[in-house]
Amino acid sequence: MSVEPPPASSASADATGPVDPAGLLARGGTGAGDLDGGLFAPQRRNLVVGLVLTVTLVAFEAMAIAAIMPDVKDDLGGLGLYGWVFSGFFLASLLGIVIAGQLADTRGLVLPYAVGLGLFSAGLVVGGAAGSMPVLVVGRLLQGFGAGAIPAIAYASIGRGIPGPLRPKMFAVLSTAWVVPGLVGPSAALLVEHALSWRWVFLILVPLVVIAGAMTVPALAAMGPPDGAELEDDEHAARRTAQNLRLRQVLMLVLGIGAAFVSASGVPAAIAVVLLLAGVPVAVNALVHLLPAGTLRVARGIPATVAVRGLLTFGFFAADAYVPLAVVDGRGGSSWVAGAALTISALTWTSASWIQARFIDSIGPRALDRIGFAALSAGIGLMLAVARGLPVGVAVGAWAVAGFGIGIAYAPQAVTVLASAKPGEEGKASAAIQLSDAVGVALGTGIAGAIISVTDGRGWAVDASVTWVFVLALAGALGGLVATGRMPKRVPAQAT
Repeated sequence: MSVEPPPASSASADATGPVDPAGLLARGGTGAGDLDGGLFAPQRRNLVVGLVLTVTLVAFEAMAIAAIMPDVKDDLGGLGLYGWVFSGFFLASLLGIVIAGQLADTRGLVLPYAVGLGLFSAGLVVGGAAGSMPVLVVGRLLQGFGAGAIPAIAYASIGRGIPGPLRPKMFAVLSTAWVVPGLVGPSAALLVEHALSWRWVFLILVPLVVIAGAMTVPALAAMGPPDGAELEDDEHAARRTAQNLRLRQVLMLVLGIGAAFVSASGVPAAIAVVLLLAGVPVAVNALVHLLPAGTLRVARGIPATVAVRGLLTFGFFAADAYVPLAVVDGRGGSSWVAGAALTISALTWTSASWIQARFIDSIGPRALDRIGFAALSAGIGLMLAVARGLPVGVAVGAWAVAGFGIGIAYAPQAVTVLASAKPGEEGKASAAIQLSDAVGVALGTGIAGAIISVTDGRGWAVDASVTWVFVLALAGALGGLVATGRMPKRVPAQAT
């Protein structure tokens, strides 16, 4: 971030910095003996299990809402707001990511985690009670803020509490938290929707929030205050000033992107032009200040890695959010086929994540990401062919390939960026990668939603509308494939 940039732009930063990236040696976190027992050693077990349960909760909701949205749309109407159910979620997550990352570096991990989980549960209640698509969008905004805070805290806690050699495996374990939601999420959501109501898909998760919080908060509290808690008053003041500036920038980013999306939501043409011309420059200016210097021009090294993360999530989620719509409304297929496509993508994502954990040290993040983007592009290309007439069943295989692609590419980016973080700045590093992550998803789902809204207003058939959605997603994936050439060949030494 240009206000307080992460030390992520070159290998020389790693060479001159401390070899104990998060002060973990001083806390018994990376000593050779501390590696005994792996991730589930007694001193790490509660943290690992708590984080996995929390991510599982968020994952189940994500898998469920994608599967049931065609039915929700039929009940509440408002195809023009279909994209906002996804893009609104990720716009709000931008705020959650940055605020939680800041609080993690200044107030510890418990407060931002508790606030995030509380807002997430409130959003579940609002979503379950929604009587219209706008109210559902409000619920998704609340969920989004909480869901943004949760992974930011998870990443920061990994940086502080998990030894460097175990981090690739920890990210693989977090990806495995998608296995159960991937296996049962879409089908369970459809069963609940058909047996009771789609509303219970939201409400049934609320009790699980209490369980996840009860297990995770003590483990986070045991990690103690963040590094830098003993800073002098003037240093604290400088940090607060920088954080306040960063928060204003992320607010401007959300407002700018939101204004651009509203311009495509059926408002009068004159207002749409004003919103678009005002929103885009505001959003771009904010991104320049929020992301590591050089990210938007894909500068070699860590800035490129952060940029590639945004392209990865842009390409995958722009298509993923509309796979059920393409199958059910676009091609007249069964909702169970759409659910199967989402399920298989979660499983191949997880499998690929374990594969990258095994090979990241031998072939490096750049090569892994090239493989991942190639597979993602192939999967999106097959979905494009399904929208244009291939048998609906091909969607299952297509999205299996896409899931494998993002699974191979996703974790190496986070491992690379976290390895560059200075002691006490794990929250800021995690916020950078998560911010790019959420911006990619928000832009992908938002622009895709704008395509659906505009084409629906012109009377296009759904299959024609989703064709252009998949073209958009494919362009993002191919752009990411090119950009991987500017990533580091190897994870910085601090991670290993």
